[in-house]
Amino acid sequence: MDGRQVWKLLGLAGVVGVAATGALAARAERKRRAYTPDEVRSQLHARFAQATAAADLPRVELIEVKPTLRERVSGLFRRGRRTGAN
Repeated sequence: MDGRQVWKLLGLAGVVGVAATGALAARAERKRRAYTPDEVRSQLHARFAQATAAADLPRVELIEVKPTLRERVSGLFRRGRRTGAN
């Protein structure tokens, strides 16, 4: 095997590695986006409760925070862009 073949194999291995990493990242992103906001919120609350129980810290009551007017309006505009309705 000469030097050229070694470099070709290394380049090919690099391309395969980048492709595999991209595929794994895309798969993780699809899995992350599959959760609804309520599911994410409930998981975070469960993790928080688990962490405070494990750390033996005083419990903090979580309250629901309503979105501001600005956040609601920007959410409406974002939704309109995604569906194609302007």
